[in-house]
Amino acid sequence: MADSYPVLIRRLAELAAGVQARRDEAQHWYADRCAGAQAAVEQAEARLADLHQARVQASLEVEEVDREAATIWTEFAHRLGPVADRFGGVPAPTSGPATVGPDQADRWLTAARGLVERSAEAEPLPRTAYPALALFGALGAAVAFGFAAVARWTGERYGGDLAVGMPVIALVVTLLGPLFGLAPAKLLTDRRHAVLDVRSVAVVLVTGLVTTATLVAVLR
Repeated sequence: MADSYPVLIRRLAELAAGVQARRDEAQHWYADRCAGAQAAVEQAEARLADLHQARVQASLEVEEVDREAATIWTEFAHRLGPVADRFGGVPAPTSGPATVGPDQADRWLTAARGLVERSAEAEPLPRTAYPALALFGALGAAVAFGFAAVARWTGERYGGDLAVGMPVIALVVTLLGPLFGLAPAKLLTDRRHAVLDVRSVAVVLVTGLVTTATLVAVLR
């Protein structure tokens, strides 16, 4: 029994040392995990601070873009005059594709500013375009005269109330016939980035009036 006592003490000491080693290992593992978690928290806080700063910067850029867009629209409305009211004010922002870069707004604003500046530089159509304007006036008047003829024929054909109303409609269409050529004339000026000035309008209207008078004199 005396021989076994030292052996038991030694085994007890070995067990105590093993338990302490396991305890030290657990404490070291816990400390490592706490340090890792703390580092992750610090990284997340730093990332959050960066995102907040980016949000503040983006908000400032949005405000700057809105101010620039409002300035461009004001200049556009000033140059366009009362017609600009039908567009309803500054257009609302639209979401672009996912590939839009951070400088895309600057490029759009630059392009819009260039368009506004070029709109002020638009010139009237050259005299070489007057034959086309005269053709538009003649065709518009002829088409209107054709509509008027159809209206009169309808009134004569079916009688009744149509016989009273259709001649009035035919007269109104005939009188407005010279104006019909202004629509294609406006398309021509827009395509050539020009303006429909008084002389161009006069060419269309005079040609339309002459055509209408000729058709009335020949066909009546």
